Amino acid sequence: MSVLPTPSQTVGPFYGYALPFAGGGDVVPAGHPDAVTIRGVVHDGAGEPIPDALLEFWTGPGAPGSMRRDPTSGRVIGRDGVTLTGFGRVPTDADGSYTVRVARPGPMQYVSVCVFARGLLHHLYTRVYLDGDAAGADFGSLSAARRATLVATPEREGVWRFDVHLQGAEETVFLEFG
Repeated sequence: MSVLPTPSQTVGPFYGYALPFAGGGDVVPAGHPDAVTIRGVVHDGAGEPIPDALLEFWTGPGAPGSMRRDPTSGRVIGRDGVTLTGFGRVPTDADGSYTVRVARPGPMQYVSVCVFARGLLHHLYTRVYLDGDAAGADFGSLSAARRATLVATPEREGVWRFDVHLQGAEETVFLEFG
């Protein structure tokens, strides 16, 4: 008897074909007063950029039904441009880079991130704290170097840098839920 692999047992990359959608990184509309941009690169264990990863971002409660769908195919064609969804999904480009626009979380809050990438049989969860907002966060027993992998650094007004390292000396702290 032959058993077929389940989706989580099948190593991709398949993410770029059906999961990204138009405006997936626009969690808040352009010009929103609390908008900040988070950008970065996803790196593999050797430090090389991953050109086919997919990241999901959650920034709090959003409004259901804010995604527009094609009436014929049902495929997601983008956001309605008005309602805050609290959710974004972005693929990395050929250089392993991604960009997402979210509402700035309040003090001691964070943006949740889920990483899908080739070679990962299960996705990984992490958090992004904006520099300065992490001062009061409880990082438990993490060393200062490990805590730093959760903190985005400012590049310029309203733009923050957050690189994800799947393995290696700069490995991002990933959370385990059980």
